[in-house]
Amino acid sequence: MDLGTVIGIVLSFGLVLSAILVGSSLAIFISVPSVLIVIGGTIGASLVNYPMGHVLGVVGVIKKTFFSSLESPGEIIDKFMDFANRARREGILSLEPALKSIEDDFLRKGLQLTVDGLEPQVIQEILETEIQYLENRHETGAEILKVFADFAPAMGMIGTVIGLVQMLQTMSDPSTIGPAMAVALLTTLYGAILANLVFTPMSGKLKTRSKEEILLREMVMEGIISISKGENPKIIEEKLNSFLPPKIRKITD
Repeated sequence: MDLGTVIGIVLSFGLVLSAILVGSSLAIFISVPSVLIVIGGTIGASLVNYPMGHVLGVVGVIKKTFFSSLESPGEIIDKFMDFANRARREGILSLEPALKSIEDDFLRKGLQLTVDGLEPQVIQEILETEIQYLENRHETGAEILKVFADFAPAMGMIGTVIGLVQMLQTMSDPSTIGPAMAVALLTTLYGAILANLVFTPMSGKLKTRSKEEILLREMVMEGIISISKGENPKIIEEKLNSFLPPKIRKITD
């Protein structure tokens, strides 16, 4: 669980709700027509902009902002030191039994290619392709959320225009002015809240997560290529540490 995401959402929505409750009742800020216009319009416009499968997959994309299963760089370095030392003592084929216990598909695939005896350059080309398409998928997910953030305020403005038209058409009946004006203002509020407190921050978090995962994938690829070349474990460790800031580099005896 990403505490930063949870704390950020709770804090931002909590402060907004607190400001509302200090001055009035929460009930006056609830409008079903406004919700339908903003949420329905945002989803509908996104379905026009993207294939349906991409939009439906946004739920899984949002989950990644709350949960992260990435290994730490230190754990990756420890694994490669073990693999490198084993390969140096017993040969590359000694890594084959360890493949079954590796949960990371990318790491397992890279080691399998190494055990199968492919040339380092071929392994690198295959893994670089994997990383490129992973990055493309991440960019699509973050882009969809950013589009949501663009459409939500636009739908809010449409709702505002609808409310104002309804209000102007019924100016002779003062009792209808309030509800129409509420729809006009609340749709703008809902659109602004969704865009600035939900979709835009989540898009930014996904971009950050993507960079972190790409960095780890590049570390793994470097380790695999180094093992396939039969390099000294100490050199492999230095190479992997070069991906990290000096303060968190892992140095073994």
